[in-house]
Amino acid sequence: MRKWTSLFLVVICLLFPTLALASTRALAQDASRLSLLEIDLWPEYDRPTVLVIFRITLASDTTLPVELTLKIPASAGAPSAVAAKQLDDTLVNIVYTQQSTGDWTTIKFTATMPEIQVEYYDPGLVKQSVARHFAFSWPGGYQVDSLAVQVQQPVDSSNMRIAPSLGNGSLANDGLTYYSAQVGTLSSNQTFDLTLDYQKTSDKLSINSIQVQPSQPLGPNTAGRKTLNIPTIILASLGVALIAGGAIWYFLSGRKDMKPSRRRSHPLQSEASEDTAGGVIYCHQCGNRASPGDSFCRVCGTQLRAE
Repeated sequence: MRKWTSLFLVVICLLFPTLALASTRALAQDASRLSLLEIDLWPEYDRPTVLVIFRITLASDTTLPVELTLKIPASAGAPSAVAAKQLDDTLVNIVYTQQSTGDWTTIKFTATMPEIQVEYYDPGLVKQSVARHFAFSWPGGYQVDSLAVQVQQPVDSSNMRIAPSLGNGSLANDGLTYYSAQVGTLSSNQTFDLTLDYQKTSDKLSINSIQVQPSQPLGPNTAGRKTLNIPTIILASLGVALIAGGAIWYFLSGRKDMKPSRRRSHPLQSEASEDTAGGVIYCHQCGNRASPGDSFCRVCGTQLRAE
């Protein structure tokens, strides 16, 4: 009995340090600080709701992979995207789990890259005739070293009012107006709230009016720009025409030479064989060949001489 008791105590002593070490590692793998959090709010962009985008940059001292937990409104349902930004700036989807409790849905995933992007559509946009109202809230949960907020003004809208103010809007290359500001730092238990109010005279979505423009004015020295060489184009066109004409001539002449020769259905017998076989008679006056049994020439009427 003492033997088994001693063995049990040894196992307990070995097990508890292992569990403690595992717990410490698990806690170290939970992110607690975000170096940068960018929040984009795009009302009535490609849906008649508000597209919310979180662009997250983890702190430089974060050990990867790391567990992240974010909250989005339960009314939004599942996020439309949870992705990690790769070294080539492409986004790769991340597997996540979600659980809804009350007004919030908790999204949990493992980040293997320091930059993460999460998107969802918030249906909380309130419409009353031409008036629009939307309230956004960041529920906290992480210490944020730098918070940046950007709001995209929808097409056909006016009287844009944002609280807190994000300054004067600026027109971007896509033809839309954006309001943006650096808000500052947030503690892990600090929330951030923002409200939007504007008027919109139509239900047109902004994505249908985006204008694609070059990042810089085009000029003769623009990289990648090609200048047309008119003489070269003319010579190339003449060369193509000559090649096409030669091909057509060759095709048509070949068809003439390839016409099949007509064959007679029965071979002709030579005159010599007929002369020797049938006693052929010729008119001594005009030389015309007479048919067997003729007494007079069918051409000149001269009486034929019997040979």
